[in-house]
Amino acid sequence: MFDRAQWFLAGMSIALALQLSPPVAAAPLGKPAQTAQTTSIDAANKVFQEGLKLYQQGTVEAKKGAIAKYEEALKLYREAGDRSEEAATLNYIGLVYSELGEKPKALEYYNQSLPLSRATGALSIEAVTLNNIGLVYSELGEKPKALEYYNQSLPLSRAAGDRSQEALTLNNIGLVYSELGEKQKALEYYSQSLPLSRAVGDRRREALTLNNIGLVYSELGEKQKALEYYSQSLPLSRAVGDRRREALTLNNIGLVYSELGEKQKALEYY
Repeated sequence: MFDRAQWFLAGMSIALALQLSPPVAAAPLGKPAQTAQTTSIDAANKVFQEGLKLYQQGTVEAKKGAIAKYEEALKLYREAGDRSEEAATLNYIGLVYSELGEKPKALEYYNQSLPLSRATGALSIEAVTLNNIGLVYSELGEKPKALEYYNQSLPLSRAAGDRSQEALTLNNIGLVYSELGEKQKALEYYSQSLPLSRAVGDRRREALTLNNIGLVYSELGEKQKALEYYSQSLPLSRAVGDRRREALTLNNIGLVYSELGEKQKALEYY
């Protein structure tokens, strides 16, 4: 069994990444006894970490290499009978396929992960899996289906006391409502997500949500309100070194000034 999973924000909406903690085997006095199961789990953890390093390189080829490593780890976790790690690894494979644009393949792996996390009572992993399935459907343009999965994920995050995952899913629901043109509903969900991100000290996600709120206000024609939120988002992106988000927010501020007729100011931000 893995000790704990830590889930990270990735992309404009949310995808997941999982960092495994090596299992700590209880042992009697003296040298810990090695069994076939612990040997298999140790080998799986080692291969998984090799896959994680490849994934973090970010290139298409490296991600394909990561899938091969994760598949190898998956086989070892299955041999060891570690269904919790198996569920987590299936989720990781699904994530990589999703990022490579292979959405049906991603769903295939997420749907294998789901019954395993349910069987082991791993609420956080189940919540993340449901969230990831929702994200795939959202990216496929199936917004009602996405909401269906997000709304299954949300109470599980709350039941697990996982405020970070709860904030993530609330943000994703807000994004779907915004894309559906239901701006007030989007603001409701963003406004629920924001204090949770602040409470867990996730400044990257806080910056994302503030930017999303600013975008909604801009689309509602409330330009000064939009600037207010963009201006809160900007220093947070800078503080965490998220230059991509910083660039996006600067661009959004420039767009607001352009729409307000302040072209010179717009150019400064662009």
